[in-house]
Amino acid sequence: MITIAIAGKPNSGKSTFFKASTLADVEIASYPFTTISPNIGIAYVRVKCPCKEKEIQQGIPPEGCGNCIDGLRFLPVELIDVAGLVRGAHEGKGLGNEFLDELRQAEAMIHVVDASGGTDADGNVVEIGTHDPLEDVSFFKKELNMWVYGIISRNWRKLERKAELEGTKIERLLSEQLAGVGVTEEQIKAAVFESDISDKANMKSWNDEDLKNLALHIIKRSKRMVIAANKADIAPEANIKKLSAGREVKNEELVIPCSAEAELALRTAAKNDFIKYLPGDTDFQIAREVTEKQREGLERIRKLIRAYGGTGVQDIINRVVFDLLDYVVAYPVEDEHKFSDSAGRTLPDAFLLKRGSTARDLAFSVHSDIGKGFLYAVDARTKLRLGEKYALKNGDIIRVVYTR
Repeated sequence: MITIAIAGKPNSGKSTFFKASTLADVEIASYPFTTISPNIGIAYVRVKCPCKEKEIQQGIPPEGCGNCIDGLRFLPVELIDVAGLVRGAHEGKGLGNEFLDELRQAEAMIHVVDASGGTDADGNVVEIGTHDPLEDVSFFKKELNMWVYGIISRNWRKLERKAELEGTKIERLLSEQLAGVGVTEEQIKAAVFESDISDKANMKSWNDEDLKNLALHIIKRSKRMVIAANKADIAPEANIKKLSAGREVKNEELVIPCSAEAELALRTAAKNDFIKYLPGDTDFQIAREVTEKQREGLERIRKLIRAYGGTGVQDIINRVVFDLLDYVVAYPVEDEHKFSDSAGRTLPDAFLLKRGSTARDLAFSVHSDIGKGFLYAVDARTKLRLGEKYALKNGDIIRVVYTR
């Protein structure tokens, strides 16, 4: 399963974002270090279910596939809400070591930033608009950078000698040293290429600044990140603009305004049947009698989601999975005419795979024996035969033919 870390300074709204995404029972409070040990829960990406497509409905029962809600399918991903990051975390301050260790297993990060400027650098509550959220973005990057730099620099001379004596490429040695951080050799090669080290071929000339620059590019390559500009409902407009300004031009992280608190309120109201709402909807419907105070609160949220096209929480999760990590959804079936498995269940499964994954990769995802016995695949829409190297497209419905 895809693992995504929710990170940021204390009291930025991380745990609220986590609870709004997973409805897990976690403590939320307006003081630093509410989260000490990581919370782990299941969130979902939202996709359109193929069962509502006109061209394939003739092979599907009138009631639909039974695996979606009003044509929307929700596929699980794992979220980790890690301890709040404080200045000096790379030196072990606060819960720094625990925080950084917990990031190792994540494929990507959602950096929750208090866009309202209502908490200082250490997560203490201050007057809204008095703290610059850009400082939080800079400090977060610095801590991650110094964390990786520390790992590299600790044994740099030893690595340098080993590369010279054994003729091993430095990328291979660095990948071995950073394996526990979840960094691959390919990512390190790309980071060396993209870095500003003047003499990339001569590692003996690399100084501390070169290693810090290399660490920065390793983080960019291996720990992909989206910035959740949280508390957008109370944030000064200037703060949202400041966080977003020029980031695409500079090829920096995507910034998405959100209100985790609003999403949590909607999810809770929907769970208790007060409203009809699915995560990612751009509106909701009041389903039963509410008090005047509750109606006023819901209308405030409606104003927010109309302004931003939603609360932003579901959009962030989807953007991480499909844009940042570049996954696609594929639906394996055993009967390409009825789009079903052997038991007659319509579109029973959906798998998230990296873009570029093949029909054979899908077979292995279903079961290792199916992957090993793979013969060919069939596109259930077109009924065309596909080879093992066919690269899956988002939304593909595939029958795998294999030896038993």
